Amino acid sequence: MKAVRFHTHGDVGVLRYEDAPDPQPAPGRAIVRVHACALNHLDLWARRGIERLKIPLPHVSGADVAGEIADIADRSLAPGTRVMLQPGLRCGACPACRAGRDNQCVRYDVLGLMSDGGYAEFVSVPIDNVVPIPPQIDAVAAAAFPLTFLTAWHMLVDRAHVRSDDVVLVLAGGSGVGQAAIQIASFFCARVFATAAPAKIERTRALGAEDVFDHYAADYARELKRATDGHGADVVIEHVGEATWERSVRALASGGRLVTCGATTGHQAALDLRHLFARQLSLLGSYMGTFADLRSAAELLFNGRVRPAIDEVFPLDQAAEAQRRLEHKDQFGKIVLEVAKGTGSGVPASN
Repeated sequence: MKAVRFHTHGDVGVLRYEDAPDPQPAPGRAIVRVHACALNHLDLWARRGIERLKIPLPHVSGADVAGEIADIADRSLAPGTRVMLQPGLRCGACPACRAGRDNQCVRYDVLGLMSDGGYAEFVSVPIDNVVPIPPQIDAVAAAAFPLTFLTAWHMLVDRAHVRSDDVVLVLAGGSGVGQAAIQIASFFCARVFATAAPAKIERTRALGAEDVFDHYAADYARELKRATDGHGADVVIEHVGEATWERSVRALASGGRLVTCGATTGHQAALDLRHLFARQLSLLGSYMGTFADLRSAAELLFNGRVRPAIDEVFPLDQAAEAQRRLEHKDQFGKIVLEVAKGTGSGVPASN
């Protein structure tokens, strides 16, 4: 099969479009013919190298995959069934998995991190990770959906317990997680505000935000409190990190909840503990989401209640250009790689 792999860590120049071994059928696993794979910042971090994590090389990135069944061990789905993939990989046996908290699995992995992912014509995954998709959902939308909407759902529903009377502030509303969080919070009838770069403000507002503040020039904490008659945010969806942390904490209302799932601008953050206890704030970490979270969020996609924003679609052999666009922060929504029909070498053969 054709795949995009890196044999050493570095800049986008280490990505190679090349022949790679076909994944082989195995008990408990499905082989999916990839139609589309969306990019995430995880792809950039893995390519550059992650401290204290030894990624097997050569490596195929890509956590967000949509395609069709090529082979499945238990024959539960017919070949050709259109599917998207749950990006989280669990052991299924540890106490967290048995309790339905599979994103806290002791051996948790993400597709395309320690295992090969979707920058390829075929990918092998556990059968449980396969989610059939209805005919009205195209492969590009299905690939753009799982990781960001799964993450946003877990942040808002499981961690923040969002309510219809909440004021929700979403950082970087034009990002993958940002556009998902705006749509999910709007579905729950929250009052939604966001930040965005100036060129992205109108498109961010169109996703469902009541108002959008300049992510770079404005003191969005002050502007949000002005827009809410001094109340502030009951929930802040934070995934930017060091560059925005202080303003995000200040934006919180008394008793507010800040949920963070990332630190793309740096992981050091200061906190005045007097504000934390005097205003009874909650600071909550969130990582990915559970299999149940994805099933719940997917119903909104299947019913047309949410739709991932697509920035640009690149062919698989232009993965380096796609990653370069993500690095430059030019995108609005998700960047997707598409594997053209007819380029594959057929269904991988059994040993």
